[in-house]
Amino acid sequence: SAISIGSGGPVGAEGPIIMTGGAIGSLIAQMLPVSDNERKTLLVAGAAAGMTTVFGTPIAAIMLAVELLLFEWTPRSFIPVAVAAVIAEVERTMLHLPGPIFPFQGGMEVSFVGLAGWVAIGVCAGLLSGLLTQMVYACEDGFQKLPIHWMWWPMLGGLVVGIGGLIEPHALGVGYDNITDMLDGRTVATAALLLLVVKAIIWSVALGSGTSGGVLAPLLIMGGAMGAVLAGVLPAADPGFWALLAMAATMGGTMRAPLT
Repeated sequence: SAISIGSGGPVGAEGPIIMTGGAIGSLIAQMLPVSDNERKTLLVAGAAAGMTTVFGTPIAAIMLAVELLLFEWTPRSFIPVAVAAVIAEVERTMLHLPGPIFPFQGGMEVSFVGLAGWVAIGVCAGLLSGLLTQMVYACEDGFQKLPIHWMWWPMLGGLVVGIGGLIEPHALGVGYDNITDMLDGRTVATAALLLLVVKAIIWSVALGSGTSGGVLAPLLIMGGAMGAVLAGVLPAADPGFWALLAMAATMGGTMRAPLT
């Protein structure tokens, strides 16, 4: 993951960190006399702590753990995960790391016109989520049909990523700066559209070729880019509001985790 991300791969860094946190939780569970359910809970607690360390958002980490990993709200599972996430946030603060890496304080007035815009963003995000999912599956199937050994797949994927980077350099790498620009309202519609198209293609190809990396940051980027494109035809709101809304809707739709 470090090599693929460091070399400009269009994937996120948070996925591997969350997996590492889960692995640490699982390792600790193997050292303790716990049941299978308790071992799973410790694994999820480690994953939630890892996400908190990356984003500085313990509540979102807890919700993600419940929606995608635990599938239950029982105290025996929820409390250990919450404790791990909170402790990770405390340690993050003690290490003088910044707060949430994507702070946003904007908004818009609640109205029927605004409600129509929210619904429109939800519909578009749902369509984008389905399209991205199908693109990844199609790329995976395409690479499996190639008459070459699987060890060459990442090389071919890297070639496509490199071409995409020549077209739109901002599509390369983790792209946290892209998210910040969109939330600040500094991304114009034409640039956002180009970023969305190129990022979607090279991200799908990279994952389909077996490149290691996360999906959270790319989903936020592509969702935010869609919101920035649509902002010009939606009701007036603070800069970055529609990008933020589209980020949340796209991530929730693709990962099937709307509460997160």
